[in-house]
Amino acid sequence: MTESARKLRMSAPDRRESILAAAIEVFAEVGYLRGKTSTVARRVGVSEPVVFQNFGTKAALFAAVVDRAADHVCRLIDRTTDSAAPVAGLLETMLDPGHLDEVHSAGMIGAIFADAAAVTGEPEVEAAAKRSTQRFAGSLTALLERGRAEGELRADLDAEAAAWWLLSLVASQKFRRRTAAEPAAVEAKLAAGTLGFLLAPRK
Repeated sequence: MTESARKLRMSAPDRRESILAAAIEVFAEVGYLRGKTSTVARRVGVSEPVVFQNFGTKAALFAAVVDRAADHVCRLIDRTTDSAAPVAGLLETMLDPGHLDEVHSAGMIGAIFADAAAVTGEPEVEAAAKRSTQRFAGSLTALLERGRAEGELRADLDAEAAAWWLLSLVASQKFRRRTAAEPAAVEAKLAAGTLGFLLAPRK
């Protein structure tokens, strides 16, 4: 069976999933404004109207991309929460300036959230961005609560407030990169200071 024949016989749910997967790639690479539904359609091997038949509008497609990307990130955090992996180690990785640069670079999943947060005038996208951030906060809160309960993090830590603090810190990295005289030094100090505050004092 040829590739085109296989795509013609694809079930409706599978076709929708293939469109969503291609859209994640396209929007991660070039962002919402530059991303085109025609490019998504070409990657899947369908006509552009098929994309609109499945998602309605470009904004709705991007909102679905944000939701799916959030599913992936929250699953990773939740798995760590349910595992025996050290919470401190995950926080150290999360705050590492090089890691933040990598996950927010073009083609990476973090670029989707950074882009979604900057979109205005598109209610569906704005709602998806808000929804994903709230989900991240919930997953991070559970992770931090485990770290506190196991004695890795300070006993008086407000896990929910700390989760929002971490998300705010990550979201504002682009601002610091653009405005700080020595952004790499600032990022390193922020990472060290944040970890110093979150972790339980060494005995």
